[in-house]
Amino acid sequence: MRFTVTGEQRKNPFLRTVIYLFLAYIFLHWISNGAMFFLDMTLTYDSVVHYYLGNPEEFREPRSYAGMLEVAHFHLFAMGILVLTLVHLMLFAPLSDRAKQLGVWTPFAFAVANEAAGWLVRFAAEGFAYLKLVTFIGLELSLLWVMGVTLWSMITQQRGGYRISTSNGG
Repeated sequence: MRFTVTGEQRKNPFLRTVIYLFLAYIFLHWISNGAMFFLDMTLTYDSVVHYYLGNPEEFREPRSYAGMLEVAHFHLFAMGILVLTLVHLMLFAPLSDRAKQLGVWTPFAFAVANEAAGWLVRFAAEGFAYLKLVTFIGLELSLLWVMGVTLWSMITQQRGGYRISTSNGG
């Protein structure tokens, strides 16, 4: 990542190619994430509730603890690495410190909350289905924004001025 700090990615076509390919790959992941969501649910309260709590009319069983734990185990690790990598690249874009803080915190918060929301629907209260919908949409939009900002920064080849802020975000 030192290449993005020094601006060498603007001079090195191989580095730019790696970043472009990574962004394209993650965009495909973004599309498949949405497709997987819509394979089982829609953006409605009832579809989320039926997915997690089951639906006797559709002969759908409630999600099992073991099944949810297996999905969470993979998602928590994979999404953590994905978001870490994406926001790290975004830090080198020419954005204000406030925009960068939002770009870091928002995808991480939505990723964790999205995973937690399914557990809350299944084991706490079905009303958390609204949280699941909001966090899914928020995660998808925040990832798209981070990818877009990074791509914009690469295409325009603007130097981001990576810096370490000494303030406490105020």
